[in-house]
Amino acid sequence: MPLIPKTSQRNLKILAALFWFAGGGVLILKGTRLLAQAHELRPDQSGPCLAIAGGMVIGGLKAALIFRRACRQNLKRIDALQHPRIWQFYRPRFFGFLALMIATGATLSRLAHQNYPFLIGVATLDISIAVALLGSSPAFWTHKPEL
Repeated sequence: MPLIPKTSQRNLKILAALFWFAGGGVLILKGTRLLAQAHELRPDQSGPCLAIAGGMVIGGLKAALIFRRACRQNLKRIDALQHPRIWQFYRPRFFGFLALMIATGATLSRLAHQNYPFLIGVATLDISIAVALLGSSPAFWTHKPEL
């Protein structure tokens, strides 16, 4: 019996999709929290509305131009795995990049505290990435494995 359990491509695709959706959900919550802080600082300003609109537009473009392609490439990579292992739902460099993005996002959020323009900027960034993640997610359920 091998020490490292095998899994199926289907399970890897489910894990990849769950990770993708979780990232989108976390960023929506984080962006909303930052917008609430900005609103508390300046309730009469339209920055939060502009951040939402801008984040949606930028995120939609990212989804269409970058993230959908990345999803499809990862799904093709999973299909090509001969002996899939549970951690292979993304490449190791993805996890390294993800750790870097989380650390950067946390740092930006801390730096934005009590700074209205910075709060709006970081919230726009978070919302744009969330929209890109969620907007590119149809790749997970429309992907057809190559035979």
